Amino acid sequence: IVQIGQWVMHTAALQAAEWLAQGYDDFRMAVNLSVRQFAGKDLPQLVQEVLRDTGLPPHMLELEVTESMALQSVASTLGTLHACKALGVKLAMDDFGTGYSSLAYLKHYPLDALKIDQAFVRNITQDAGDAAITRAIVAMAHSFGMTVIAEGVETVAQLEFLKALG
Repeated sequence: IVQIGQWVMHTAALQAAEWLAQGYDDFRMAVNLSVRQFAGKDLPQLVQEVLRDTGLPPHMLELEVTESMALQSVASTLGTLHACKALGVKLAMDDFGTGYSSLAYLKHYPLDALKIDQAFVRNITQDAGDAAITRAIVAMAHSFGMTVIAEGVETVAQLEFLKALG
């Protein structure tokens, strides 16, 4: 999985660099990290090599980690996240709200974005609980200066609800 993850990151960054060369510049390429890829000590070095080899500006690459990954060995996780952040890449917590959701770590992790899992978005306009959880996640993320991304938006009603939250 580590080798596949390396290939994915390189291929994604290469494609993003090609789009940038074609004049498209209003996007960020997000790459999900596997647990093994994230737990290894080589991730910051890999990111640096990928950025160097592809010429992609660091701010256009976003690395996605899950809650469960972030909660494993917090000291090591913080070190890896800060090392990647120092390279200029963006960091996102993927599928937020479906894991263990330890809110205390959010203020310590150098995250740029939270991605709300589609499990909450799916019934956001019909389920008061999902709506309340989503409002809370958005408010919390914004208070930390993070961008919020909702996954699985499929209806105009869901879009309007989320747009109203910013």
